[in-house]
Amino acid sequence: MLTQRGPTPSELLAALPVALLVVDPDDRIARANAESETLLNLSERALIGQPIHAILTLPASATRREGHGFAAFDIEVPTARGARLRIDMIEAEVVDHPGWRTITLHHAGASRRLGLSSERAAAARSAVGAAAMLAHEIKNPLSSIRGAAQLIADGAAPDDLTRLMIAEVDRVAALIDHMENFTDTRPRDVAPLNIYPLLAHAREVALAGFARGITIEERYDPSLPSVLGNRDALLQIVLNLLKNAAAALGDRGERRITLATAYRHGITVPSGKDGARVALPIEICVIDTGPGAPEDIADHLFDPFISSRPEGKGLGLALVDKLIRDMGGIVQYAREGHPHQTVFRLLLRRAN
Repeated sequence: MLTQRGPTPSELLAALPVALLVVDPDDRIARANAESETLLNLSERALIGQPIHAILTLPASATRREGHGFAAFDIEVPTARGARLRIDMIEAEVVDHPGWRTITLHHAGASRRLGLSSERAAAARSAVGAAAMLAHEIKNPLSSIRGAAQLIADGAAPDDLTRLMIAEVDRVAALIDHMENFTDTRPRDVAPLNIYPLLAHAREVALAGFARGITIEERYDPSLPSVLGNRDALLQIVLNLLKNAAAALGDRGERRITLATAYRHGITVPSGKDGARVALPIEICVIDTGPGAPEDIADHLFDPFISSRPEGKGLGLALVDKLIRDMGGIVQYAREGHPHQTVFRLLLRRAN
């Protein structure tokens, strides 16, 4: 009776259901299986001998160490042909072959099923932040109210204490009202709007209050058409961004905020209807000379309860994001210019 020959290493490599690259000590691709050819849209012959960085831009990480494996989930990787792949990547050293390693690549659906997606991570941060913020913000006034009630029970003069209790209860109510802004999912009523009187009013309010002593420059495109928006919501957005900029400037250095407008051609977003896209050519920028957001939270600035300031509640920018989306627009954060400045960019629809 003949014994069947088992599969060879090459046959096993070809049969793997995930893309696998074997990389030599000079960072060149030595082997590539069939799934790699499919994923990267290149033949094995075209891949072998190529530096890995010429095919894929792998993520850099402070956690990658010599002699150890490395894994990254749900990442976007540019390829040599201009495509961007959303993948999970696992890199492993080859035992007894120093410098050799394998890299497996597969679409990122698995990590999302395991709960590793950025959306789920953001939701988890929000839930933790909500609990911590509410515990802190509500515990303090409740403690004050309890202390005042105890003093009244002990026979203390009630007038000042009752005023204190009322003020603390009002503080809790204001916090709850602020959070309730996020629960209103009704579409915003929008109409043609001249943004310049609105920006002038927001600037006047800021200079009279929280931005007193700060220079607020105006850099406007005078030919800008009317925007399609909601006046109250847009005013709240601009005031929130101005307040955020004023807080970021602190008390030292150049304290300057710029309000700028421009018309941008070619900026579109999906409308959610039949795959159509909607143009967002109206740009409003709030620019400040502050240090910007810390790198570890820059990608999550618009998540609720994320704040770079110890006293911050992390609701202002999240509310800005919600209100602008309710009007069909978007808000972006960037560090631009030389020297760098912080830019919050609103993009909205034009009215006609």
